[in-house]
Amino acid sequence: MKNPILAPEFKELIDRNSFEILNEFCEENHPAETAGILNSLRADDVWKTLKNISLVRRTEIFSQLDLDLQTEITDLIDRKELISLLTEMSADDRVDLFKEFPLEKQGNILPALAQAEREDIRRLASYEEGSAGSVMTSEYVSLSADLTVHEAIARLRFEAPQKETIYYSYVVNLQRQLIGFVSLTDLIMAEPESLLKDIMHEDVIYSSVHEDQESAARKIQKYDLIALPVVNGHNTLVGIITHDDAIDIITQEQTEDLEKLMAISGSHEAGVYLKTSAFTHFKNRAVWIVALAALGLVSGIIIHEFESTLMGFIILALYMPMVADTGGNTGSQSATVVVRALALKEISFKDVFRVLSKEFSISIMLALVLGVLSWGKVLFLSHGSLIPQGFSLNIIGFAIALALSLQVITSTLIGAVLPLLAIKFKFDPAIVASPALTTIVDITGLLIYFSTAKIILGI
Repeated sequence: MKNPILAPEFKELIDRNSFEILNEFCEENHPAETAGILNSLRADDVWKTLKNISLVRRTEIFSQLDLDLQTEITDLIDRKELISLLTEMSADDRVDLFKEFPLEKQGNILPALAQAEREDIRRLASYEEGSAGSVMTSEYVSLSADLTVHEAIARLRFEAPQKETIYYSYVVNLQRQLIGFVSLTDLIMAEPESLLKDIMHEDVIYSSVHEDQESAARKIQKYDLIALPVVNGHNTLVGIITHDDAIDIITQEQTEDLEKLMAISGSHEAGVYLKTSAFTHFKNRAVWIVALAALGLVSGIIIHEFESTLMGFIILALYMPMVADTGGNTGSQSATVVVRALALKEISFKDVFRVLSKEFSISIMLALVLGVLSWGKVLFLSHGSLIPQGFSLNIIGFAIALALSLQVITSTLIGAVLPLLAIKFKFDPAIVASPALTTIVDITGLLIYFSTAKIILGI
């Protein structure tokens, strides 16, 4: 980034009408860098900056702005300026912004656009939100299989300025059905008179328009693609998803999984923490927290039921937090790796017994290590403590160690099975994988802890 300017300096230059400096900055620096600064300013100040630079650079920077800021700017500018922006924007960015407009504004804007852009918006906006069709772009290169390499390169030279990427060109038949693809490298290395049908790759990785957007993005990630073709039910090529959009999709989905993992509801948009009001954050977090707090009262009931045991063995109360924390940690670890494996499609509910078998083996090893450590911890920390007559610290330490070991095993299995059950019953596995798991593990842990102590100590 050349000639760095911080947001406060940028605002000061706008207030002083120093647009010559701002224009130079916008033209010399990457649009994403400029947009990063403008995102922190008011919409009117952003437009004061953008309207003084070339349309191409203005559109490049505008497309990098946060969607809500783009929408605010469109409310400030006149219809002619908005039409210029929409016409210059890439197809996928244009339809994302268009879908934010109220119906009245959409009806006012559409007739002013060229027929090609108008039909493109209508088609892309028709796909269900969250599907591959909703995030694809129509700016791709399609070629006939009967073209020569020389003709194909000439076609690319002509179409390149209007396309989002030309590294992949997709070969279609007369019905526009996808039959293969060629890369720019293929075309450069081939003989000029070779036909595309002789050099094209026929094993095309593609997505359906109705496929989940995360699944499509994962294909780009898995197969190291620059773009992924999207076809409809008749195998007709209708668009592509580019690698930059795939990164955005994966980031969005990871944000959603992470927030659901901590029982946070809401829209799960990436990069909007500071822009979201405190009350909205409160609403997104409160429901599950309140519900789980109410469920946590069960733990209090269990402790009350074993009150006499605690009164006789105060030493047991000292190690309750250790058992509870260990169970919560092992359960969360198990749930996290299972949720991640489910998200990456490594496993499904049909693998439930394989998963439980693996987690059981892991939990046995963890239980042995942690059991021995906890037994030693009791002997070391409680040496010299007051012990009820007829009992030894050794037997009490064994009871605590056994309870902790059983807690580790059950917590690990619960952490593994809850996400799998969620998938089975069409729930999001991330929702049950952390706060809900912790509360359940706390309840089962207390039951195990006091029951084990009563049986081993005979009280």
